[in-house]
Amino acid sequence: MTAALPVLLQASSPTLGERLAHLCEQAFAVWVAGGWAMVAIAINALLMFGLGVDMWLRLQAKGFRRVPEKIWRLWIEHPRHREGKIGRLLDTVTGAGSLAASAAIFQGIRTAEIAPFTRDLRVMKVCVAAGPLLGLFGTVTGMLATFGALASGSGGEKTMSAVAKGISEALITTETGLVVALPGLFFQYQLTRQKERYSAFLAHLETVCTQFLYRRLRARHTAA
Repeated sequence: MTAALPVLLQASSPTLGERLAHLCEQAFAVWVAGGWAMVAIAINALLMFGLGVDMWLRLQAKGFRRVPEKIWRLWIEHPRHREGKIGRLLDTVTGAGSLAASAAIFQGIRTAEIAPFTRDLRVMKVCVAAGPLLGLFGTVTGMLATFGALASGSGGEKTMSAVAKGISEALITTETGLVVALPGLFFQYQLTRQKERYSAFLAHLETVCTQFLYRRLRARHTAA
């Protein structure tokens, strides 16, 4: 009897799949109770986090944090050792024949590399701000449903059920809008910091490459 007790307890305890299924059922019930405003909040969340993940992946693909400064400084003077994204970037910026051409190349790189992140961060900022507003929209529709039930009902069980449904819709949409907006706000902050670091890296790279080009042009002039 004692030996069979752990087996019975294990058989009676829910498995991980059953727990996940139960959580999904509860989430779906909450979703339905939130009304039509939940659809708008979900679309806003998908756009916001999808855009954020795409920006994060693109920033990670730049490779500027994986290559130490002493390495890419060495690559400037030794082109044969260049590799990866930073190596191809150095191939582009070190091919200038004058300081003006180098400045024009870096200006074009900043326009092509930084401007898309700035644009996407603006869109993400709008989505973050829209989250609580969409939740407030659901709050208003829920309260209108509540007042409509109070105005048209006679105070019975059916009326109280309609009132409870309206209040539930108002509270669920408000909470969902805040739950979506808060992580999006922190995510946007981290992406902004990553974009600023990349912009600072390009500015530092421009300074170093300009100094290298100046020394090379001066050496040519002296030799001539």
